[in-house]
Amino acid sequence: MGELPGNTSNAITLPPFIYLGFLGVGLAADFALPYSLLPNAVQFSLGAAIIVSSIAILPFAITRFRAAGTSVDVRQPTTAIITDGVYRFSRNPIYLAMTLLVAGIGVAVDGIWLIVMLAPTLIVMHYGVIAREERYLEAKFGGEYLKYKRSVRRWI
Repeated sequence: MGELPGNTSNAITLPPFIYLGFLGVGLAADFALPYSLLPNAVQFSLGAAIIVSSIAILPFAITRFRAAGTSVDVRQPTTAIITDGVYRFSRNPIYLAMTLLVAGIGVAVDGIWLIVMLAPTLIVMHYGVIAREERYLEAKFGGEYLKYKRSVRRWI
Protein backbone atom coordinates (compact mmCIF):
# COMPACT_ATOMS: atom_id res chain seq x y z
CA MET A 1 0.00 0.00 0.00
CA GLY A 2 1.48 3.40 -0.99
CA GLU A 3 1.90 6.36 1.30
CA LEU A 4 -0.81 8.99 1.30
CA PRO A 5 0.06 12.46 0.01
CA GLY A 6 1.04 14.74 2.86
CA ASN A 7 2.07 11.79 5.01
CA THR A 8 4.96 13.69 6.59
CA SER A 9 5.58 15.83 9.63
CA ASN A 10 5.25 19.07 7.64
CA ALA A 11 8.43 20.42 9.23
CA ILE A 12 9.04 24.02 8.15
CA THR A 13 12.32 23.04 6.47
CA LEU A 14 15.17 20.57 6.75
CA PRO A 15 16.67 20.83 10.25
CA PRO A 16 20.26 21.31 9.02
CA PHE A 17 19.09 24.48 7.24
CA ILE A 18 17.76 25.84 10.52
CA TYR A 19 21.03 25.14 12.30
CA LEU A 20 23.11 26.55 9.43
CA GLY A 21 20.97 29.68 9.21
CA PHE A 22 21.35 30.52 12.87
CA LEU A 23 25.02 29.51 12.77
CA GLY A 24 25.50 32.07 10.01
CA VAL A 25 23.70 34.76 12.01
CA GLY A 26 25.82 33.93 15.05
CA LEU A 27 29.05 34.09 13.05
CA ALA A 28 28.03 37.43 11.52
CA ALA A 29 27.13 38.83 14.95
CA ASP A 30 30.42 37.54 16.37
CA PHE A 31 32.31 39.22 13.53
CA ALA A 32 30.42 42.51 14.00
CA LEU A 33 30.44 42.48 17.82
CA PRO A 34 33.27 40.21 18.98
CA TYR A 35 33.32 39.31 22.63
CA SER A 36 35.92 37.04 24.19
CA LEU A 37 34.97 35.01 27.21
CA LEU A 38 37.16 31.91 27.40
CA PRO A 39 40.93 31.45 27.66
CA ASN A 40 42.42 29.89 24.49
CA ALA A 41 43.42 26.63 26.21
CA VAL A 42 39.88 26.10 27.48
CA GLN A 43 38.04 27.13 24.32
CA PHE A 44 39.95 24.80 22.01
CA SER A 45 39.97 21.70 24.21
CA LEU A 46 36.40 22.07 25.44
CA GLY A 47 35.11 23.02 21.99
CA ALA A 48 36.88 20.05 20.42
CA ALA A 49 35.43 17.67 23.02
CA ILE A 50 31.91 18.92 22.36
CA ILE A 51 32.38 18.70 18.58
CA VAL A 52 33.77 15.16 18.82
CA SER A 53 30.83 14.07 20.97
CA SER A 54 28.48 15.56 18.39
CA ILE A 55 30.16 13.80 15.51
CA ALA A 56 30.20 10.52 17.46
CA ILE A 57 26.40 10.53 17.88
CA LEU A 58 25.48 11.07 14.22
CA PRO A 59 26.55 7.78 12.63
CA PHE A 60 24.85 5.75 15.35
CA ALA A 61 21.59 7.65 14.88
CA ILE A 62 21.63 7.58 11.08
CA THR A 63 22.55 3.88 11.05
CA ARG A 64 19.43 3.10 13.10
CA PHE A 65 17.24 4.88 10.52
CA ARG A 66 18.76 2.84 7.72
CA ALA A 67 18.44 -0.42 9.66
CA ALA A 68 14.77 0.32 10.30
CA GLY A 69 14.21 1.07 6.61
CA THR A 70 12.94 4.59 7.19
CA SER A 71 14.17 7.96 5.95
CA VAL A 72 16.08 10.57 7.92
CA ASP A 73 14.59 13.23 5.63
CA VAL A 74 11.69 15.03 7.35
CA ARG A 75 10.07 15.49 3.94
CA GLN A 76 9.63 11.72 3.59
CA PRO A 77 7.07 9.52 5.37
CA THR A 78 8.21 7.77 8.52
CA THR A 79 7.73 4.03 8.25
CA ALA A 80 9.00 2.89 11.66
CA ILE A 81 9.53 4.10 15.21
CA ILE A 82 13.15 3.62 16.19
CA THR A 83 13.58 2.76 19.86
CA ASP A 84 16.97 1.07 20.01
CA GLY A 85 20.57 2.24 19.91
CA VAL A 86 20.96 5.94 20.74
CA TYR A 87 17.17 6.25 20.50
CA ARG A 88 16.96 4.51 23.90
CA PHE A 89 18.40 7.70 25.42
CA SER A 90 17.04 10.48 23.21
CA ARG A 91 14.08 10.76 20.86
CA ASN A 92 16.09 13.30 18.84
CA PRO A 93 19.75 12.28 18.84
CA ILE A 94 20.38 13.82 15.41
CA TYR A 95 19.05 17.20 16.60
CA LEU A 96 21.03 16.77 19.81
CA ALA A 97 24.17 16.15 17.72
CA MET A 98 23.52 19.25 15.59
CA THR A 99 22.97 21.33 18.73
CA LEU A 100 26.19 20.04 20.25
CA LEU A 101 28.05 20.73 17.00
CA VAL A 102 26.98 24.39 16.98
CA ALA A 103 27.73 24.70 20.70
CA GLY A 104 31.14 23.12 20.18
CA ILE A 105 31.95 25.47 17.32
CA GLY A 106 30.81 28.40 19.47
CA VAL A 107 33.05 27.34 22.33
CA ALA A 108 36.01 26.52 20.05
CA VAL A 109 35.98 29.94 18.38
CA ASP A 110 34.94 31.69 21.62
CA GLY A 111 31.90 32.96 19.78
CA ILE A 112 29.42 34.00 22.43
CA TRP A 113 26.90 34.94 19.72
CA LEU A 114 26.93 31.39 18.38
CA ILE A 115 25.98 30.15 21.83
CA VAL A 116 23.35 32.89 22.22
CA MET A 117 21.85 31.96 18.83
CA LEU A 118 21.22 28.42 20.08
CA ALA A 119 18.18 29.72 21.99
CA PRO A 120 16.28 30.88 18.88
CA THR A 121 17.56 27.84 17.00
CA LEU A 122 16.01 25.53 19.57
CA ILE A 123 12.77 27.52 19.65
CA VAL A 124 12.43 27.21 15.87
CA MET A 125 13.38 23.53 16.04
CA HIS A 126 10.80 22.92 18.75
CA TYR A 127 7.85 24.62 17.06
CA GLY A 128 8.84 24.25 13.42
CA VAL A 129 10.12 20.67 13.46
CA ILE A 130 9.91 18.64 16.68
CA ALA A 131 6.34 19.47 17.75
CA ARG A 132 5.16 18.80 14.20
CA GLU A 133 7.03 15.50 14.08
CA GLU A 134 5.58 14.44 17.41
CA ARG A 135 2.00 15.21 16.29
CA TYR A 136 2.61 13.32 13.04
CA LEU A 137 4.10 10.30 14.81
CA GLU A 138 1.30 10.23 17.39
CA ALA A 139 -1.30 10.29 14.62
CA LYS A 140 0.50 7.68 12.53
CA PHE A 141 1.71 5.24 15.19
CA GLY A 142 -0.66 5.96 18.09
CA GLY A 143 0.02 4.00 21.25
CA GLU A 144 3.35 2.67 20.03
CA TYR A 145 4.76 6.18 19.74
CA LEU A 146 3.05 7.42 22.92
CA LYS A 147 4.64 4.57 24.89
CA TYR A 148 8.05 5.44 23.45
CA LYS A 149 7.48 9.14 24.13
CA ARG A 150 6.67 8.40 27.78
CA SER A 151 9.78 6.28 28.25
CA VAL A 152 12.45 8.35 26.45
CA ARG A 153 13.23 12.03 26.88
CA ARG A 154 13.07 14.41 23.92
CA TRP A 155 16.73 15.44 24.20
CA ILE A 156 18.66 13.48 26.86
